Amino acid sequence: MADRKPPRLAGGEAETLRALLGYQRESLLSKLDGLDEAAARRQLVDSGTSLLWLVKHMASAEVSWLLYRFAGQDVAIPAGQPDAADTVASVTAAYRATWQRVDEVAFGDASLDELCRRSDADPPVSLRWVLMHLLEETARHAGHADILRELTDGQTGR
Repeated sequence: MADRKPPRLAGGEAETLRALLGYQRESLLSKLDGLDEAAARRQLVDSGTSLLWLVKHMASAEVSWLLYRFAGQDVAIPAGQPDAADTVASVTAAYRATWQRVDEVAFGDASLDELCRRSDADPPVSLRWVLMHLLEETARHAGHADILRELTDGQTGR
């Protein structure tokens, strides 16, 4: 597994957030490359976390934070737990489709200072906060995925 370096750019705040979030998303997904279905579902820690769960969880988090809370869309928030019908290919495709929908909202015409339309927090949070939260959450789980992949078959790298 190749070790990919994070993108470096001298862009604006939104462009930088988008590039780093994209890098972390791809890093997380790369941990599923070459795995069979059983290995992707393997729970190697007591919490029951699996590589497939991490990807499903992040798709759910992006829909919840960006589409539902920030944009106020009436969308179904996908389950974060893999079910019997899920495959590596279907979960990967769903996560990638989520990125497209999220990025259109987050990096379209919205201001980073715009507040969430639906808020369960006091004070309410801005798009900037939501994107930074998703960036840290994705990076955190990509790190978990690094460890799970190494425990699965010894593969390392970002």
